[in-house]
Amino acid sequence: MKNHFLINTLSSFFYVGYIPGAPGTWASLLAVIIWLLLPVQSIITQILIVSLAFLIGIYVAGLSEINAGVIDPSFVVIDEVAGMWLALLLMPRVPAPRYMILAVIAFILFRIFDITKLYPINKLEQMSGGFGIMMDDIAAGLLTAVSINLIIWVI
Repeated sequence: MKNHFLINTLSSFFYVGYIPGAPGTWASLLAVIIWLLLPVQSIITQILIVSLAFLIGIYVAGLSEINAGVIDPSFVVIDEVAGMWLALLLMPRVPAPRYMILAVIAFILFRIFDITKLYPINKLEQMSGGFGIMMDDIAAGLLTAVSINLIIWVI
């Protein structure tokens, strides 16, 4: 028997996934705040953080799905955290005031892409298990990062 407490704690990102209404939005917002307050500037460490969130997310999201008996349970929000962190990781390195503005834009775009599930995100969501739960948000994070970089390039 797996440790349900640890699995639920991680998959719900320390119980943020149980906030009523819009748990994915709350988790994404918390992910942005944590990222901005994180004192880590090393790109290698940031890549490691995002990678660990993704890999741990695959494992705990899959187990949470099995434990809950529901496909992609709404309390599982580690996928939003990993996707949002990926978007922030891939944003251009700009001075603090501009970076904060980009982070807010990234948050809004990420939520739009995650909620609307545009193609090919909607196809990734159909994958089974923890990998499927994680991949649509990873794709939303990538699409967010591409969009932010295009906005910077055009402006």
